[in-house]
Amino acid sequence: MLKTTLIKAAEKAGGILKQYYGSAFQISNKEGVNNLVTEADHAAEKAIMEIIRNDFPDHYILSEESGDMPTDSEYKWIIDPLDGTVNFAHGLPLCCVSIGLERDGEMIMGAVFNPFFNEFYFAQKGYGATLNNQIIQVSQEMQVDKACLVTGFPYTYLDEPNGPLEVFSRLIRRGIPVRRLGSAAMDLCWVAAGRFEGFYEHKLNAWDSAAGFLMVQEAGGKVTDFSGAPYSPYQPQIVATNGKIHAGLLQWIAGTQ
Repeated sequence: MLKTTLIKAAEKAGGILKQYYGSAFQISNKEGVNNLVTEADHAAEKAIMEIIRNDFPDHYILSEESGDMPTDSEYKWIIDPLDGTVNFAHGLPLCCVSIGLERDGEMIMGAVFNPFFNEFYFAQKGYGATLNNQIIQVSQEMQVDKACLVTGFPYTYLDEPNGPLEVFSRLIRRGIPVRRLGSAAMDLCWVAAGRFEGFYEHKLNAWDSAAGFLMVQEAGGKVTDFSGAPYSPYQPQIVATNGKIHAGLLQWIAGTQ
């Protein structure tokens, strides 16, 4: 029942994003620079929450737009109704629905749906990860120097010591390709699918990575913070790789390679 609800919610929200995409819709700015929210964000979130509430009215929900809605339930749904809002608002189809499900603090299930590419990613703890029901695995590349990486840039603290620009500069000056797509959930899924060898970012929220980090783990990859400690979506730093370049990429990020 949990899996059915998760898939139903992600598919419904993805359909809503397609309805709004390319049309005239209202866009507003939340606190901060280019922190956009659209009618599509709100409509997709409403649909997801209605489905979850209908099936599991007592479950805890954390959603990007509506915030924290705690209950005493052992289950917690972590929702990003539209990851990549800036892309979506500019007509770029690099965006998706992302929903993760925790049980007693452990991520047990996740779905990421990009309706524009018709890519539906699903992962369940201990059961692997799939793309459109086909099993996916991380790449087999062994060296950071030969990897293709992806990252994101915040709009603040760019110039702090060993911050996003410094790490980015360090990598590209060595000729290592680093992409910036604008959707952390898609970045993580593409690591899981073997399209990228690694993803790192200095500051994410729980809804950005909850489903995607499980996708990487279940596809055979590794996810930690910048120190190499086990990853939690409730702290900001993330490094997600195929596992084989993980130690090396941590050194590049720390500037100790």
